Amino acid sequence: MFWSLQENALTPADLDALVDFIRSNEKFTQGPRIREFEQAYAKWQGCKFSVMVNSGSSANLLLVGAVKELKSWKDGDEVIVPAVTWPTTITPVMQCGLKPVFVDANLTDLSFDYEQLAKKITPRTRGIFVAHLLGFPANEDRLLALTKGRDITLLEDSCESQGAKWNGVKVGNHGLAGTFSLYWGHHMTAIEGGLVTTNSDELYHLLLLKRSHGLARELPPECHPEIAAKYPDIDFKFLFLTDGTNFRSTELNAVLGLRQLNRLDDFIRIRNRNFRHYVEICKRYPEHLITLEAKEGSSFAFPFLFKNQEMKFAFQKIIGEAGIESRPLIGGNLLRQPFLRAYYKPGEFSNADFLHTNSFYIGNNQFVTEERMNVLDDLARKFFGK
Repeated sequence: MFWSLQENALTPADLDALVDFIRSNEKFTQGPRIREFEQAYAKWQGCKFSVMVNSGSSANLLLVGAVKELKSWKDGDEVIVPAVTWPTTITPVMQCGLKPVFVDANLTDLSFDYEQLAKKITPRTRGIFVAHLLGFPANEDRLLALTKGRDITLLEDSCESQGAKWNGVKVGNHGLAGTFSLYWGHHMTAIEGGLVTTNSDELYHLLLLKRSHGLARELPPECHPEIAAKYPDIDFKFLFLTDGTNFRSTELNAVLGLRQLNRLDDFIRIRNRNFRHYVEICKRYPEHLITLEAKEGSSFAFPFLFKNQEMKFAFQKIIGEAGIESRPLIGGNLLRQPFLRAYYKPGEFSNADFLHTNSFYIGNNQFVTEERMNVLDDLARKFFGK
């Protein structure tokens, strides 16, 4: 494959560092390397706290569960979610006993149809879980305007948009908390892994507890004496303050995360350079393509939105024959998937349906060279007849 969707970002030096760590340590479960990585990531993100878990999907589930407890949400309370995203922006809402309320996409930043979003707010709305897709920041101003003066919490799934900004502030910092993925094919990788970031002390403590079975000993040491004094009949090492699970990552993933984080800004710079070339290509064919742009984005992939579905299939076939791998735009309209079909209302999600049928994306990363971009450019010129 000349140009695959995802490519290995781990260097021989990364692997050597991992081998050295394995040979010089005996304990590989959650420990000091994870705490070091969490502190480094929070500094890079520009927030007070980050909590590392075993995947971005786990980060979403941990966050929704913690916020439900923190905010005293009840089963059946509503959380607004996008129709176009990865499933695990939505499934945590369902798994936590909350009701997902779906909103159509827009064709500018791929986030919510903001006008429809405003209409979907009801007295039972407790949260809005926005997904910043493919490196495009959602319009935080419009989201915050909708939550202002209301008891509605904004949560941000930023798994595909590390480093993207809105008004100079990184996504994930505008709401109560943000989530990020360290999956193999994302902006940076720890092979597997995820993070929840926040500026809330209360939420941070709940995340620590719920990540590790609800154990009190997971809280910062300065909290221990007061809590131990409240429950003198229980061994503090085995004191459970809330329900929880095991979403812990490993020291091995943190070792890789620390090394990748040092290069993340360079990765993003190259991705965005490539994205500018992609925009130049697409803008030549406005009669056929809808071109997405992002002033402060952090490109994850190159989405192609065709006005004509048959032309989309034809172009996708041509680039595939040239060795360029492609895939549907995330999962398309998720309401057309079997497990969510009961929520689908024809005509209510027209933009999501358009993205489902008329779009796809190809990969972008720090390995995409000018040579590859020129091949894509040439294929587009030949295909569109210019």
